[in-house]
Amino acid sequence: MTVHFIGAGPGAADLITVRGARTLANCQVCLYAGSLVPAELLAECPPDAKLIDTANLDLDAIEREFVAAHEAGHDVARLHSGDPSVFSAVAEQMRRLDARGIPYEMVPGVPAFAAAAAALKRELTVPTVGQTVVLTRIAQQATPMPPGEDLATLGASGALLVLHLGARYVDRIVDELLPHYGADCPAAVVAYASRPDELVLRGTLADIADQVKSAGVLRTAVIIVGRTLGAAQFRDSHLYSTERERHAC
Repeated sequence: MTVHFIGAGPGAADLITVRGARTLANCQVCLYAGSLVPAELLAECPPDAKLIDTANLDLDAIEREFVAAHEAGHDVARLHSGDPSVFSAVAEQMRRLDARGIPYEMVPGVPAFAAAAAALKRELTVPTVGQTVVLTRIAQQATPMPPGEDLATLGASGALLVLHLGARYVDRIVDELLPHYGADCPAAVVAYASRPDELVLRGTLADIADQVKSAGVLRTAVIIVGRTLGAAQFRDSHLYSTERERHAC
């Protein structure tokens, strides 16, 4: 058997990958991340599959389900929202599987920041404006951030920041970024990206906090701050540059 960590995508059921859907259809057990995973995806499971909502399970309970499936010889779909490579809490699960010698694999999914960029109709990297994207979060009621990964340090780079799990603390985020980006820096918040109730807020560091609070956004949102969000005047990329063609000749 194998435990398959599958990225379910950002919210819309049809944003799971083809590989993810096919894997889901062939697993006798599915552990899924509660309300974070579209209910429609569970219909992809075999009719007699064991479905387990992990919303109220701790790591020990999840491990017991893995062990039981391993002993029964049943493949497991471990369905996580977004992409399992970022803020998915799969590392500690894989560590336990390693300790028990239970095989596993990862199936990538569409991450929340990519769905947010699509909602904004923006490329997050723009030639001569910004070529770096920092994916991060803030430490509030969660695991502390490692040294050197606070917003003040990351913001000093001027790179485009994508903040997860921070909508409740938007005032603090703005206060920490203002000295580095300035009040006129473009900012956006996308809540429930790709879902029917998707909400997109656009503004600057001067007004985005008020917009977030007025809209009542508290969770399931990403905050994006950086100059590429408002870039209009910039060089064409080298990939399709006519200058590149002339030099090639």
